[in-house]
Amino acid sequence: MAGQTKILLVDDHQLIIEGILSFLKKIDGLEIETTNSCDEAFSKLKSNLHTNPFHIVFTDLSFDNQSRNVILEDGECLIKAIQKENLPIKIGVITGHSETNRVFNVIHNLNPSAYILKGNCSVDELTFAIQKMLKDEVYYTHEIHQKLLKRALVEIQMDDVAVQILKELPKHAKISNLEGLVKKSDGSILKVRSIESKLSKLRADLQANNNTDLVLKAKELGIID
Repeated sequence: MAGQTKILLVDDHQLIIEGILSFLKKIDGLEIETTNSCDEAFSKLKSNLHTNPFHIVFTDLSFDNQSRNVILEDGECLIKAIQKENLPIKIGVITGHSETNRVFNVIHNLNPSAYILKGNCSVDELTFAIQKMLKDEVYYTHEIHQKLLKRALVEIQMDDVAVQILKELPKHAKISNLEGLVKKSDGSILKVRSIESKLSKLRADLQANNNTDLVLKAKELGIID
């Protein structure tokens, strides 16, 4: 990489920091600093802004805060603070969180330039991510791309009737109890046979083994709470 790129690595587990740091140190042209605290990270970013600014910050999402005086509790709060202050720095996530709904919400709401899973961290992965970020491009680990595609496909397949059925399903012991509760867009009631048919299609679409599995997968995808 041409020139010196200054990176701040933020994670509350020192062993994780040392592991990622060992990969980053093998990449030419990087100046790297680390911290275990989101508050300290934000302070570092701001205090260096006009002297020797950071180009990239990599942060985890979850932090086990021991201090009661924490302002920025986790990586999402740190990202929001950076964006609120309009700090000119590329933001990357390096985390163990691969739950589809969490991934979707972080990317949809915070729009980080990179989303890397800790299990995928390597010299090649980080090199490619940094190169993309410095070009104002986005880099997501392959598994993250797959989850986002699946979520998008599911959203296309979902309609209001499907969401109604999925929300009501856990509340009732029998599918027949759903009759009268699920309605079409014109206000007409969906009959039991149509509900069963819809459930069969939903199980196929979400690759669910049964209705209980279907509800769990719908929750994991963020379709229902």
